[in-house]
Amino acid sequence: MSAFSRYALVLPLLTLGAAPAAHAQSTSGSAGYFMPPAAQQHTAPVAAPRPTPAAQAPDAGQGPAASGFKVPDLPPLPAEATPPTAVIGVLSVPEVLQKSTAAQDVQAEIQKRQAALAKDAQAARAKIQSEQQAIMAERGKESDAALEKKEQDLQNEIAATQTKFQERNQAIQNSGQAALQQIEAELAGIVRQEAQAHGMNLVLHREQAVLNDPAFDITDETVTELNKLLPHVTVPPSVVTPGMQVNAPDNQGDGTGP
Repeated sequence: MSAFSRYALVLPLLTLGAAPAAHAQSTSGSAGYFMPPAAQQHTAPVAAPRPTPAAQAPDAGQGPAASGFKVPDLPPLPAEATPPTAVIGVLSVPEVLQKSTAAQDVQAEIQKRQAALAKDAQAARAKIQSEQQAIMAERGKESDAALEKKEQDLQNEIAATQTKFQERNQAIQNSGQAALQQIEAELAGIVRQEAQAHGMNLVLHREQAVLNDPAFDITDETVTELNKLLPHVTVPPSVVTPGMQVNAPDNQGDGTGP
């Protein structure tokens, strides 16, 4: 019996990357103190465990901590300068990127490249399925050894095809990220500029604030300045390089059996 029935034809549709704006949110923390990366993490609240008697709040600096270790009683540090009074502003980075004409350029170009990649992947899938059907049609006409050799060759082709498309997809994501980094660098300078103009010394993500007065918000001004200074950006070519790291896709897609 041929071993072909043991194999499943697996050429998953590639998980094409997230929208460039989503990537920008994940990396905006690199721009400076006013873009803490933690602002982009939204996790469901977890109910706090009910404290046991041993975990009740200890005497400050005297009793055992929740872990059971005694909190050390350290000497006071020398007095230092008091920080300035906070003058706060808020900014929505996702909204800025959504309204940025340069970010829209990146989004459109990445989607165009992903569409071309998906078309090529469909053609590759159809080719492999045709080869698989041709092997199945030869059952009973060739020896088991000859069929198994063709089946193994097909499996090798499938693996090589998967690798090729994963690398191409990663190259597209890398080029989109490079373009977004240019936008983020410009945005960082503009936020500093807007903060100085308003006398602000602390700018927070608007999504972190439960309540804020509109007068604190510099989002619209930032969008206007960004579109004026960087209305467009060119996405670099998506090039597969030797040894390029390929991130595992979030969704492996679906496979088609023989």
